[in-house]
Amino acid sequence: MTATIPSVANGHQPHNVSAILNYWDDPGDGSSPTPIYIGKGRITNERPHLPHRFTVSDVTGREGDFTLDGQGFQYLQHASKEKDFVDEQRIRDDYYPECAELLKRTTGASRVHIFNHKVRRGPTQWHHLGLKNLANRGPVTKTHVDQSYDGAELRMRWELSPGEAEEVIQKGKRYQIINVWRPIRTILKDPVAVADANTVPDEDLVSAIMVEDDYHGEQWVVRHNPAHKWYFKHVLTPDEVLLIKCFDSDRSVARRALHSAIEDPAYKDLESRQSIEVRCLVLYED
Repeated sequence: MTATIPSVANGHQPHNVSAILNYWDDPGDGSSPTPIYIGKGRITNERPHLPHRFTVSDVTGREGDFTLDGQGFQYLQHASKEKDFVDEQRIRDDYYPECAELLKRTTGASRVHIFNHKVRRGPTQWHHLGLKNLANRGPVTKTHVDQSYDGAELRMRWELSPGEAEEVIQKGKRYQIINVWRPIRTILKDPVAVADANTVPDEDLVSAIMVEDDYHGEQWVVRHNPAHKWYFKHVLTPDEVLLIKCFDSDRSVARRALHSAIEDPAYKDLESRQSIEVRCLVLYED
């Protein structure tokens, strides 16, 4: 099924959505969340989650109110030379440098090291497709942050040489992990929602193991809290990106933004959403 893309010109009325966000089902006994395993063509994610309804506010017309250091996410206009994102080598050779330059220009960072990317074209319930479900990777409909605070250091040490990583830690150099999230086709179905970091205390975050091939990492799952404030941009286009901060070593700013795909009832019967996210280690000299 296709749909006419609604206009978001001047005078746009906010398209706020009453949506379900799935939060980790904390058993209350102190046990750790079930690990996630990714590899050999499939992902296994058996963590129990419970649905909770929130109003997710449309930021259209006030995108400038949200910044990486203020709320943990930021919307930017940015057209890419790449349009289809079907050639893996072209993504790495051509699109990675675009993302690195965008982040340097936006943050003032001295270096950006891109460690992977995920293209999503699969159905909403792709996790349940069984063997080789990664070939149909789709939206993630569970609230999470890709790296915990400890997990960010694990990733940084995995990506850099031992000497480089130790220098970052010993000299207290600032580093971040930021995802560059872009529609491949204009987004109506399953948009990504992000939560204002200022409304999410650390006490709501629970570290959880995530294993991807040979890499053993750690991310955050999230306890439900009705005080969380969620946002998205309606009709995000391929000439726009959403920057999602997953970690910041600077404790004086927003350090991480919860995120999750949400189902907008107005578009739930459309064809699967298409998007790409590029995951970046962002480094500073001082």
